[in-house]
Amino acid sequence: MKSVVDCELVVWVVDDDLVSLYAAQYGIQQWNTSCKVIDFDCAATALRIFADILEEGAQPPDIILLDLVMPRMNGWEFLAQFEALQSKCKKTDVYVLSAFSNSKDRLKAQEHISVKGYFDKPISKMALDEILVTRNN
Repeated sequence: MKSVVDCELVVWVVDDDLVSLYAAQYGIQQWNTSCKVIDFDCAATALRIFADILEEGAQPPDIILLDLVMPRMNGWEFLAQFEALQSKCKKTDVYVLSAFSNSKDRLKAQEHISVKGYFDKPISKMALDEILVTRNN
């Protein structure tokens, strides 16, 4: 059985804010240097690559950290299309990240079948512990 230290998780960060992308990537790599972090500044691109990975039979990400407010395709639009793809593969855990403490978005995220949790940006070490430890257990 792999320990938390030697288990490589693949984490995607989907966020149009470069500072948030960097902060999430840095925090994850500080938590566990063997985590593979891939960042996307466009939800549509991440969704297209996710679909391509499934089509090729490759391993999808273990975790997606998803911003809600993005141009062209927001997080909710991403989730709507993601759900159709998700049924074809192993479970990828999705966590919503938001810079705004919008109670409607929090409630919607809590009730959304594809969302495992909702965290404020920038993501904290405590939130990463909750996300990454849960996935490893």
